[in-house]
Order: sequence, then structure tokens, then C-alpha cells
Amino acid sequence: MSETSGTLHLGQASTLPPSPEEARLDYVPNPREDALYLVRFAAPEFTSLCPVTGQPDFAHLVIDYAPGRTIVESKSLKLFLGSFRNHSGFHEDVTVGIGQRLAAEMEPRWLRIGGYWYPRGGIPIDVFWQSGPPPEGLWVPEQGVASYRGRG
Repeated sequence: MSETSGTLHLGQASTLPPSPEEARLDYVPNPREDALYLVRFAAPEFTSLCPVTGQPDFAHLVIDYAPGRTIVESKSLKLFLGSFRNHSGFHEDVTVGIGQRLAAEMEPRWLRIGGYWYPRGGIPIDVFWQSGPPPEGLWVPEQGVASYRGRG
């Protein structure tokens, strides 16, 4: 984990990583480590590629976490998520993989991710993963993304 002075992206010009494997996530010290609180990131225009057809898949991702010693630096998270534009993966692999990587590297008190994928083949696929039960006393609001209802 990097400290603020050792971040790759914070305050620097950065380019989109060519793949999630090559993307580096930066973490900074949690300024309120003594407080139990929730951080939410929403990526309503997330894209990756279908591993079968190579066509783009679209999702609304919601990442909630209760920080431990560090917080993820938002610019590095944005670049990491953007690196999936050229990544082929099934919805389940992409969603769970993002959550597991963040949980492993950041070591939050708790993390969950909801992947609300737009229909592929006429079927929307929603994928959910969490690192375990939320800590007692943590306010965990609903993610607020409605199930897919089509145009009507």
C-alpha cells in the first residue's frame, strides 16, 4: 500500500491502464480510522467485453466499503475501472474480481459490490459480492439501483 507521497496517480498526469492486471490502485491513510463509516462509489457507465462475442457489456457498479487503515484513491479507482473497457470477462468474474481485489489490497473493515448489468441476450444479470457481514453499527443504505425494467 502506498502512502500519499508515493501514489502513482494522485496529483499526476495518468493514462488509462491497458488491462486490469496492469492497473495500479493507490491507497492513502484513512483520515478517520477511529470512525466507523461507509464510502460509496457508483460507476453508472462501466463497460467490459463479452468473452464470447467481443461486444461491449454495460453495467452500473456500486461499491460500498467501511475503511480500515486506508481508503482507495478515487482517481486510481476510476482508471482501474476504465481498464476493463478492453477486458473480456463474464459478468460474474468481472464483478466479483473487482470486489476481491479491492478487499485484498485495501483490507477494509467490510466491502460489498453490486454489479447491475444491462441485458445480454435479453436477460439482465445482477451480481453481488461482499467480504462478510457488515460490522455492527455500520449504516448500510440500499444501493438504490432498480432492477432492469426495459423501456416501459
